[in-house]
Amino acid sequence: MIHVVIGTKAQLIKMAPVLKALQNNGLPYRFVSTGQHRETMDDILDNFKLDGPDYRLYSGRDITSIMAMAVWSIRILWKTLTRRHEIFGDDHNGIVLVHGDTFSTLLGALMARFAGLKLGHVESGLRSFNLYHPFPEEIIRLLTFRLAHYFFCPGPWALSNLVTYPGIKIDTGGNTLADAIKYALDANGIQPVAFPDRPFGVVTLHRFENIFSRSSLERVVDIVEHISQNHYLLFILHKPTENKLREFGLYQRLAQLENVELRQRYDFFRFIRLIGSAAFIVSDGGSNQEECYYLGKPVILLRKATERREGLGENCLLSSYNYELFDQFLANISSYNRSPQALQNSPSQIIAETCRQFAQS
Repeated sequence: MIHVVIGTKAQLIKMAPVLKALQNNGLPYRFVSTGQHRETMDDILDNFKLDGPDYRLYSGRDITSIMAMAVWSIRILWKTLTRRHEIFGDDHNGIVLVHGDTFSTLLGALMARFAGLKLGHVESGLRSFNLYHPFPEEIIRLLTFRLAHYFFCPGPWALSNLVTYPGIKIDTGGNTLADAIKYALDANGIQPVAFPDRPFGVVTLHRFENIFSRSSLERVVDIVEHISQNHYLLFILHKPTENKLREFGLYQRLAQLENVELRQRYDFFRFIRLIGSAAFIVSDGGSNQEECYYLGKPVILLRKATERREGLGENCLLSSYNYELFDQFLANISSYNRSPQALQNSPSQIIAETCRQFAQS
């Protein structure tokens, strides 16, 4: 049996094409949700026409705080130890697929090993080589590498980072996000997105290091204010970001900026349409970095380090929060435009085919 453990919105976006590929290849799977995110999942399932989870480890509110994360992790680990046969349908010979570098990734990996199942890590081999940037993702990746049996790597560089780890390495030729973007661009009947009547940038920020202290979030607001002096911006309100803006008394300051328009989050398909029409993106997310690479869109990354190589030095500026770099980028936005990147083969199909071979072995 193939078991797919997913916990966050970003994971579901990138694993949805894998689930579709498994379906298209006649390979039944069991979808296990850790419940790290739930409130934002239904729109993605609807986008991709996928059924909900076969098993939920947690069905409460989205996990958005450190304390909630700690309590949730203990609960999930306890369930893993006491109900592992129930979670995986009493399977003793299957494979568990986990994705990326979240707490759900590590929990899914531990669940697989506790249950005596093989572990496949999707988007494996990415490294920043800095334990604190991003934190805790870099540590989670290293731990997951040690637990995995199958490594699905989005390119040769990722593959090269795993030479010291035993197991089977598969180069998927790119990220499954490329397949998700294709679904989004090809979809019909999508609710229209209202675009401003002028050139605009999109700001989307949610990472721990940017929002969970007042000084860090105030720096973000300063940067947005600086950029908005000459550019119209749509600021996308991730729920944790909005909560922290209000907690630290920065929401009204942001809302009052003349060239900044606050907007609630979009479903994935509509968000891809939005950034496809933007002049540039300001983000701290690795997935947004990849989306902009595949779409050929200029992106400023508000981070000190990134584990991804897509677009660096081409359409993507790793800013390290340097105002001079912001200004140089914004003065020459057109030079960061690139042609959209099309993959020769589907990474999701390669993963599905590997799972077929595993099931037949």
